Amino acid sequence: MKWWKTPQAAVAWTILRIWLGIQWIEAGWHKITGDFDASGFMAGAIAKTGGEHPAVQGWYAAFLENIALPNSGLFSFLVEWGELLVGIGLILGAATIPALIAGAFMNLNFLLAGTTSTNPILYTVSVILLFTGSGAYYWGIDRFAIPYIKERMHKGGHGFNNKATTSH
Repeated sequence: MKWWKTPQAAVAWTILRIWLGIQWIEAGWHKITGDFDASGFMAGAIAKTGGEHPAVQGWYAAFLENIALPNSGLFSFLVEWGELLVGIGLILGAATIPALIAGAFMNLNFLLAGTTSTNPILYTVSVILLFTGSGAYYWGIDRFAIPYIKERMHKGGHGFNNKATTSH
């Protein structure tokens, strides 16, 4: 077993995962209970495309201006609830890998929009936890849920190794 997937190392990954989850829950809850409107954030990002060294690249500003901004209500909803759900998943260790990917994707988009803040730290922690693989959820719901789901899929005839689906 690789050292980063041991139960002892998983204690550190769990602490880091829960800390990251708390960060996402706080961000999402603040937006859900506040007066969050992504259009202001997007307009601010679009404004950062000028100058000799723009904080936002033109291609990303074009995406914001032509796709995200006209659909700011949808994007606001996705960010608010996405942040909250990522946080819950990480704290519980449930759907950990999808939660880490979704969180990293949101951090990447915030960085592309020219917002540094804590995004580089949160992004880096997500990537580190992704590299630990199952070590990230050894102390979480996924430790039990993933084998259960794999077993149920195999018994139900939906697995790749199902003998009924192989040809002889």
